[in-house]
Amino acid sequence: MKNTGIKNNVTWHRAAVTREMREKQNGHKSVVVWFTGLSSSGKSTIAHAVEEQMHQIGCKTFVFDGDNVRHGLNKNLGFSRDDRKENIRRIGEMCKLFIEAGVIALTAFISPYREDRNMIRQMVKENDFIEIYCKCSIDVCESRDKKGIYLKARKGEIPEFTGISAPYEIPENPEMVIDTKNMSIEECVNKVMNYLSNKGIIHNSHKMSIEIPS
Repeated sequence: MKNTGIKNNVTWHRAAVTREMREKQNGHKSVVVWFTGLSSSGKSTIAHAVEEQMHQIGCKTFVFDGDNVRHGLNKNLGFSRDDRKENIRRIGEMCKLFIEAGVIALTAFISPYREDRNMIRQMVKENDFIEIYCKCSIDVCESRDKKGIYLKARKGEIPEFTGISAPYEIPENPEMVIDTKNMSIEECVNKVMNYLSNKGIIHNSHKMSIEIPS
């Protein structure tokens, strides 16, 4: 039996503690920093390195990693077009809640379709969504692939694999492009941190102060 009338009977509860109050307490604004790119393009590595740097200056953060999310929240989803869309939609809703909590949400998802990434942009307020394209050729991505998933994909063992048997749509107007083929992790992190500082999202101008493992 279908559950009808849910939307009519569910009301958004407005909390007494607002996003602005949480941001003030945290000492920074809350946004979604959305890293997108091919598998092995450096998304997770850079997202976690950025988070580590943010943590050192007192920011409240959380990284949504593609593999981790599929172990729990989205473990019932596959990699079909519809499942990929639902995967991204759920993450977007979670990120939206984290923004309301005053947290900087960083994500590391292939998120291959522009439509899906734009869906997240439209979920949140203007300037709350920062799309960062991790630019890297598929040849370089394959050379970094220690798990051998590209090889399996080329053998047809992994269906609907982005870049091989499924498309990746390059962002048309991202807030930032980082060339992960030619830039070091430190350079990528500095570029992201300086952008956030220049936009007034974080308030600590700084240089890299930690050594990030290669």
